[in-house]
Amino acid sequence: MLESAQARAGTFVRGNRSAEGRLFRPESSRGRAGAHRKVPVCGRDVARGGGERMELVQVLRRGLQQVSGHGGLRGYLWQLLRVNDVRTGTLVGEDKYGNKYYEDNKQFFGRHRWVIYTTEMNGKNTFWDVDGSMVPPEWHRWLHCMTDDPPTTKPPTPRKFIWKNHKFNVSATPEQYVPYSTTRKKIQEWVPPSTPYK
Repeated sequence: MLESAQARAGTFVRGNRSAEGRLFRPESSRGRAGAHRKVPVCGRDVARGGGERMELVQVLRRGLQQVSGHGGLRGYLWQLLRVNDVRTGTLVGEDKYGNKYYEDNKQFFGRHRWVIYTTEMNGKNTFWDVDGSMVPPEWHRWLHCMTDDPPTTKPPTPRKFIWKNHKFNVSATPEQYVPYSTTRKKIQEWVPPSTPYK
């Protein structure tokens, strides 16, 4: 009886899938006895075929753009090994140390601006030792979305507390600042009195 009603309606159910490609589940029979209606599993069609192929083509195209945007396979692999992230975007500017700043407004907020660090800064080889403090203050403002204008279009006002030559953080290195102690020691070592022998 149920199959003939579905045949008249034009939807043939094979398993839990109708002829239109929609997934169904039988509704619980509350109310009338023997009432079997099919209800869609989700609100959208889960049609297979052309849509998935187009998504696959778009993913492959984006992947090829990533590889070609970094100068080929070799540049792509070096970028992946060095920074552990491969993204392409528009070059916004470059600071005097060689750091390059990029932006991609298709990414979500907080991941849409990034920096590719230089390989040498202040005489130190920074190819594998990248540090967030290598970014100068004027680019730090733009990178962390404190302003929408990069320093290339609107230079920041000069401040006397900003160094002319930016130095990155030297903590945990031999050049770190170590303050001298101004408090007395808890335990003083004993120094014997110096008396002449008789």
